[in-house]
Amino acid sequence: MFGDGSVYWGRKESESKGIVVIFAWISIHEKHLNSYLNLYSSLGWNSLVSHADFLSAFYPERALSLAYILLNELVEDLRVRPCPVVFVAFSGGSKACMYKIFQIIQGTCEGHLNLDECRLVKNCISGHVYDSSPVDFTSDFAAQFSLHPAIQRMPGPSKFLSWVAKGLASGLDGLYLTRFEFQRAEYWQTLYSSIDIGAPYLILCSENDDLAPYIVISKFAHHLRDLGGDVKLVRWNHSPHTGPLQAQSNPVQGCSD
Repeated sequence: MFGDGSVYWGRKESESKGIVVIFAWISIHEKHLNSYLNLYSSLGWNSLVSHADFLSAFYPERALSLAYILLNELVEDLRVRPCPVVFVAFSGGSKACMYKIFQIIQGTCEGHLNLDECRLVKNCISGHVYDSSPVDFTSDFAAQFSLHPAIQRMPGPSKFLSWVAKGLASGLDGLYLTRFEFQRAEYWQTLYSSIDIGAPYLILCSENDDLAPYIVISKFAHHLRDLGGDVKLVRWNHSPHTGPLQAQSNPVQGCSD
């Protein structure tokens, strides 16, 4: 909880179709994450997981630190055997790590990777998946997060998370708000810049998800299309936050836009 998060292989076999890089955040239940890992494994894909802590979504230096760790692990594997790579972001994982990955490989922030390594990663990215994501980190998001029923029901340090989130929200003074809004704009700009990679997008969302509102995600999808992206948006009428895999057992709930 107090570190920047963890990076680990969910599955790593010498023979695989490719690598799914998963950007998880504190809002996803471990059992739900394992369901996805099992799904990708059954399809023959290795999985590399970045599981960020709560604060990594609010402090870019923490997200950047986690991004370096993940990229070093990914590059080491791709040097041996280049293969397709799919980025999968859950909830706040796009802000807690993934957007910093884009900045590093696109050369818009200082990084430890050389140009060949950046080119290797970019050339291998073959798809983007957003599940209950991207989340819009407005100035009141921390308070909303701490009060959300799905978070209150989480096992483990949910009360502590709630306390930290409320403290973060109440501590936003005028100076920090200016910085926060700048970081928020940079975050969205970076996500849109991923269009330059040329890989298609699959975006999964739910109309009743108030942590990742459908209106925010729909706007994101349509803007990607306006930029020339190949985007498929799948919307459920009722599905828990980061829970579309469970909703797929009832396909009549889902529709494509």
